[in-house]
Amino acid sequence: MASISQWYAGKNVLITGATGFMGKVLVEKLLRSCPDVKALYILVRPKAGQSMSERVQDMMKCKLFDRVREVNPDFHQKIIPISSELTEPGLAISPEDVQTLTSCINIVFHCAATIRFDEPLKHALQLNVIATQQLLSLVQQMQHLQAFIHISTAYANCNRRHIDEVIYPPPVEPKKLIDSLEWMDDSIVCDITPHLIGDRPNTYTYTKALAECVVQQQSGKLNIAIIRPSIVGASWQEPFPGWIDNFNGPSGVFIAAGKGILRTMRASNDAVADLIPVDVVINLTLAAGWYTAVHRPKTALVYNCTTGGINPFHWGEIEHHVMSTFKRNPLEQAFRRPNANITSNYLIYQYWILVSHKFPALIYDLFLRLSGQKPQMMRIFNRLHKAIGLLEYFSSQDWEWNSDNMNMLMSQLSFNHKHSKSKEKKVFS
Repeated sequence: MASISQWYAGKNVLITGATGFMGKVLVEKLLRSCPDVKALYILVRPKAGQSMSERVQDMMKCKLFDRVREVNPDFHQKIIPISSELTEPGLAISPEDVQTLTSCINIVFHCAATIRFDEPLKHALQLNVIATQQLLSLVQQMQHLQAFIHISTAYANCNRRHIDEVIYPPPVEPKKLIDSLEWMDDSIVCDITPHLIGDRPNTYTYTKALAECVVQQQSGKLNIAIIRPSIVGASWQEPFPGWIDNFNGPSGVFIAAGKGILRTMRASNDAVADLIPVDVVINLTLAAGWYTAVHRPKTALVYNCTTGGINPFHWGEIEHHVMSTFKRNPLEQAFRRPNANITSNYLIYQYWILVSHKFPALIYDLFLRLSGQKPQMMRIFNRLHKAIGLLEYFSSQDWEWNSDNMNMLMSQLSFNHKHSKSKEKKVFS
């Protein structure tokens, strides 16, 4: 049985969302662990006054690529950017680029999505559902495609307590929703959003559930796998421990606690904080790509990529771990000494917000005003409260994810290790 890195040798890979957090780690891992991969085509949009090639050059200067750079200083030659815009028809890919992609791509990793919890429904639908439809219609034309891997989220079905590795019926038929929202004014869509998303907490989880349905509708014609990671955090080991490039979700909360800004958070101490390192997700994604192409499962396999069932870690434990970490390794320019308490009691939480957040912010802003500077602390706290408010749904309850397919893939890797010369199990587990 050939090893995973041997399978990727000579392959042309298409990656969406390659400039995002997970996309970058996927690009780096492919270049480093599958050095004979032929080319990585990445969909990139020009933004904020930067051209497409400038964005890619900036990405490749990142510390994340240092290990690849040491082994192969010319690694950038394998990265081929394709100008694209997810909100445009046909993803705004030029006819020449469509011709190139349809004639050479062997495997597609669809990582692009908006991960903002409070994204307006129309925009979330455009980026997470319609863009996936557009990409799938391009993928249908690919003559040498062997697998299509879609990155979803473990919380797509967070309205259920027990989540199996299956694609559940969608909350609404995606096409009907897209057609009906098309003519509606944004303010009307905003008004009806709570009724539409129902028992899901936000537009992100709602549109990711719809995207899974869109992918499933094509599973008869393509070899498809869906990866469902839980809360993706900093890297565990690869390319080095602790790499992260954003302050989304818990990462931002931890930094705010380390800086002494965040002193309280509302969460259930007993609820599992299902955090998963980004490199574990990417290793599973690449392994699933190989398995999907080689074994061609009859139906789209779903992989719940979670830690709660294997190695549960509770929100109540975070308080101790975060505090002890920042005492050992204090952050620069801290607002005050780190100290946080987690409570599930609403009144106690409101008391701490007032005493440890709002009063110090008012006093600090008054000091800034008196010294002729612009007040900023209250604004920072308001943004922080909004962020932790969006997290509350996930930090106050528990889910149970089945991970049979993930375990099956792991057993394939150990089998693979015994029958190949490569250290595959070590690299990909």
